[in-house]
Amino acid sequence: MERRIKSYLKYLENIETADLSEDELKLIKSELLTQISFFSHERLIHLLVTLFFALFTVISMAAFVITSVFSLGILSILFLILLIPYVRHYYILENSVQKMYGFYDSITLATAGEKEKAILFK
Repeated sequence: MERRIKSYLKYLENIETADLSEDELKLIKSELLTQISFFSHERLIHLLVTLFFALFTVISMAAFVITSVFSLGILSILFLILLIPYVRHYYILENSVQKMYGFYDSITLATAGEKEKAILFK
């Protein structure tokens, strides 16, 4: 997923809006909205998974502190080790979707007339 989102962001960075017709910009804008939707769904799923792993980590750590059972300590460490990549992946998804919002805004500005620009960005 990370490779896909980074390659799509690279594709967006290489688009020169000044060189494209209005129809091409509308097509890119429509495609961008679809990709934002896909990646936002992925972001939501990974947020839920990350939150559950964080919850399991805290519960297992609390249980270990209360009971001092060695296996709960090992479980806590395993949850913590798994939580780190989940947080990293969610961080990448969140920042990438925010960049896509910026690209969407720039394409909207490129296709909007002066009246629409005044309405859109008051």
